[in-house]
Amino acid sequence: MEFDALIIGGGVAGMQCALVLGSAKNKEFAKLKSIGLIAHQKSSHLQNALFNNVLGLEPETLGKNILENGKKQISSLYPHISLIENEKVISIEENKEGYTIVSNKKTYFSKIVVIALNYSKPFTIKGLENYLEPHQKANPQKDRIQLKNSDHFIKEGLYVCGTIAGHRSQFAIAAGSGAAVATDILMLWNNGIHVKVHDKV
Repeated sequence: MEFDALIIGGGVAGMQCALVLGSAKNKEFAKLKSIGLIAHQKSSHLQNALFNNVLGLEPETLGKNILENGKKQISSLYPHISLIENEKVISIEENKEGYTIVSNKKTYFSKIVVIALNYSKPFTIKGLENYLEPHQKANPQKDRIQLKNSDHFIKEGLYVCGTIAGHRSQFAIAAGSGAAVATDILMLWNNGIHVKVHDKV
């Protein structure tokens, strides 16, 4: 299966990135783009989270409900996004046209890959070991990790968002990080012209 953009990680950052990419479907530069989301959520920190301090979320919203509702939102609003569940990525390898992504079930190809996993050890995806470093904004005693990047950009065709990009573990920060990466990708698809996507009443 081939994609123009494949997001790895179904937490806050990954799903927000997918939603922004999906919302550009009527733009001329994005309407033919193939987008995928590998939403392996078992290790997401949302599984046991409770939210009272996020704008727009009802107090006492459960993270596990956000995980489920987020997938439903993507599927219902943007069915052109391939939602891939129950797969875990094993390796990522660069090739001439992009990246080969191998999961425990299938092999995918994508021109752009977005890593949107959490910042916990162990990091088990082969091919990215050289980019691992200690997390710069987490308690050193927790031994968190991040991928080396410059404003979410690792290298051509490879992005990172959320806590593993070096951000603190706050819902709004992770969501904003995912949205930022999505708009960077949309700008790339739009021949370098800055892009923002808003729906209006």
